Amino acid sequence: MDPLALALLPGIGPKRLLEVLKAEDPLGFLRERFPEAWRHLPEAEAQAERERGRAEALGVRLLGLWEEGFPEGLRALPQPPTHLYLKGELPPEREAVALVGTRRASPWALAFARRLARELAEAGLWVVSGLARGIDREAHLGALEAGGRTLGVLGSALDRVYPPENRPLAQRMDLLSEFPFGTGPKPEFFPRRNRLIAGLCRAVVVVEAPLDSGALITARHALELGKEVLAVPGRPTDERSLGANRLIQDGAYPVLSAEDVLSYLGMSARPKPLPGLSPEEEALYALLQEKKEALPEALAMALGIPPERVLSLLTLLELKGLARALPGGRYGPG
Repeated sequence: MDPLALALLPGIGPKRLLEVLKAEDPLGFLRERFPEAWRHLPEAEAQAERERGRAEALGVRLLGLWEEGFPEGLRALPQPPTHLYLKGELPPEREAVALVGTRRASPWALAFARRLARELAEAGLWVVSGLARGIDREAHLGALEAGGRTLGVLGSALDRVYPPENRPLAQRMDLLSEFPFGTGPKPEFFPRRNRLIAGLCRAVVVVEAPLDSGALITARHALELGKEVLAVPGRPTDERSLGANRLIQDGAYPVLSAEDVLSYLGMSARPKPLPGLSPEEEALYALLQEKKEALPEALAMALGIPPERVLSLLTLLELKGLARALPGGRYGPG
């Protein structure tokens, strides 16, 4: 019996699917136990063939709950999907962090989400989100800016990317859906999408979310699965931040930077590759790394070169993002 056809039958969820497949005579078991589903089997078999043909044409892989390669984090869900549509690859769970939040985000939250995603991707993490407007979109863009990997989990079929303005972005990233080809977005599909995001990741970071945000559904699923939940604090008077602030009140770890996320997960940022430096620049940069902050005169004395030369070198390092001016005329590493 074709497992995909069985998965496409009305009324056959994950529990019944596995029950039928484990039966000594799956076809007879289906006919006897689920006669209504049995009557739809010819249509389901035809649909399964169409799904496979469409998947091959689009370069999409079909993953079934009955297969060994099915993600364990999704298999552990109370209601796992019976099958998945994957374009690209899935992240290893230990290397995936979800960034989620409101579609109607404030400008600072959009900028923060993008920077946070970029820096997490630079540290080697996959960024997972829902390819929606607002925080989701910025999270995907930030990861791509870093040359990292990002997975979009859809509340529609892979051939019906929503919203339409994100279709060019979708072409640049990995995509996952549990919905058959041709399925458009519906409000009830997005909470289902959110449970997949939680199941795929080791942690969920809520960047900005009001109290009625779907991002809080993702956070709740993560907690139920024993995953880490973190949140970015916002202004207490801004309704767009009330959900994230409530999560922090309830015990979510507060996030002010990518370093907070990495530290909480027991990771560290990858050292940034240094641009081409002269021997003098290398020596000054190493000294800044060692001292953390110092006056130009102290740096000049330590290096044995004139203070004017140190100021010139500091300017060059600032332009390369390797030094920064601090209060009181001091300098530190960039």
